[in-house]
Amino acid sequence: MTANAPAPNPTAQLLQYRSQLILHQAIAAVAKFGVATMSNRLSGKVCIITGTGGGMGREAALTFAREGALVVGCGLYVEDAEATVAAVRVAGGTMLSMQPCDLTQPGDCKALVDFAVRTFGRVEVLFNNRLSALQLARRHFRRGVDRNRRCEVDLVFYLTRAAWPYLKASRGVVVNTASLTALMSFKNRALAHTTAKAGIIGMTRQLAMEGRERGIRANSISPGVIETNQMREQLKDPEWDGYMLGKTPVWSPRPAGRSGKRRFVPGLR
Repeated sequence: MTANAPAPNPTAQLLQYRSQLILHQAIAAVAKFGVATMSNRLSGKVCIITGTGGGMGREAALTFAREGALVVGCGLYVEDAEATVAAVRVAGGTMLSMQPCDLTQPGDCKALVDFAVRTFGRVEVLFNNRLSALQLARRHFRRGVDRNRRCEVDLVFYLTRAAWPYLKASRGVVVNTASLTALMSFKNRALAHTTAKAGIIGMTRQLAMEGRERGIRANSISPGVIETNQMREQLKDPEWDGYMLGKTPVWSPRPAGRSGKRRFVPGLR
């Protein structure tokens, strides 16, 4: 008499599939960007990077790790954030991540900083990269402003406030991702996004002024059109793509005549 095989466990099968997916994404990232160490300019530096589940955040995590940083990332979506951690580790880097992490909540911002300090004992670089642009018709301006303020300005303030005591102790660095839309005008119905990014530039300027007495440096970067998952569909519209690229000056982080890639931004000097 043959014993019946145990019924498959759906939860176990899902976990196995997710693990295989994360490993596949990690290997693909390493194959694309390589494992070579760069100049080790960030060797041993504890760097918090937000939005590492994809886009520019993932590229930043890979780049910082190749420079020798001890990366602490975060993301809203567990699988995406874990895929980045796996990619960094496969490439020989050091990275931990907190997920899910909602940076619009002050408590999650404090928890992320506490996680970094509990693990590595310090914070030396804060890269406020995570952003979420929302384009709404003019009649929805108030709703767009409220959402964009929460998702693009508040979270930078909350996390910087939580990290500030540790940045003072380490004489650290703050880098904020702004946008070219804060410096130029585009016909893209992004009034709320433009307003929020102008706020990031103003906040960064004030942080630099207040932080200099403590040895803290603060800078913002303002990318032009960057090919991310969020922007890819819009870039398929030749009229919109041509207009945006035609308006973007040659000093933006992209080769002339085409949109920038995610990996260009973390590599800015």
